[in-house]
Amino acid sequence: MNFNQNLTVGEIVAQDYRTASVFQSHGIDFCCKGGRTINEVCESKDMAAQALLQELESATTSSEAPTADYRNWPLDLLVDYVEKKHHRYVTAKLPELTQYLSKLCKVHGERHPELFEIRDEFAHVATELAFHMQKEEKILFPFVRKLATEEHPGMPPFGTVENPIRMMMEEHSVEGDRFVKISELSHQYSPPADGCTTYRVAFALLKEFEEDLHMHIHLENNIMFPRAIELEKHFAN
Repeated sequence: MNFNQNLTVGEIVAQDYRTASVFQSHGIDFCCKGGRTINEVCESKDMAAQALLQELESATTSSEAPTADYRNWPLDLLVDYVEKKHHRYVTAKLPELTQYLSKLCKVHGERHPELFEIRDEFAHVATELAFHMQKEEKILFPFVRKLATEEHPGMPPFGTVENPIRMMMEEHSVEGDRFVKISELSHQYSPPADGCTTYRVAFALLKEFEEDLHMHIHLENNIMFPRAIELEKHFAN
């Protein structure tokens, strides 16, 4: 692929999700902060842009099969996919992880006090994500579906689709930052030597949850939201 220094991180990952692993290896946020260009992230991390571009090109020629090209999906199908796959995943895993973390605090909290902070951070994630997804499903997503399927979608009650999108992206950043903290507190989800099976399972689930959240936010921030804004502008002209 032809990547260049002026493309944003989100644009590159939208072209080929295999590049996400390269950004992750360098600690570059491709979902919540995907609007930064290669030049900008390299300057912030004192990296050589050309070296990073070469890594990205190599990732796209790996033997690993590329993921679906979500950019070419009908927009209403993409909305359904995010809701049915990622929203349902979050809804199913929140109570499960909450129970695991509470148990860890009771059994291991005295020796590993960081567990209490992990539990409390995840409790905020659980509360805020549940409310966040409700707003998307009841307010934003129905209008995005109208943009995708109706000839005259009309004016939304929130003025322009950019208003709720801006709010959703801000909330994505908050939850992304919380998971950065959870990852640091858990030493990148590495259980201690005295960790029991529950400890290992809980940390593995936390890691899986974060990875799913990255994909979830990427699909919205870097693909769904820009397309919705573009469609609304098309109808306005």
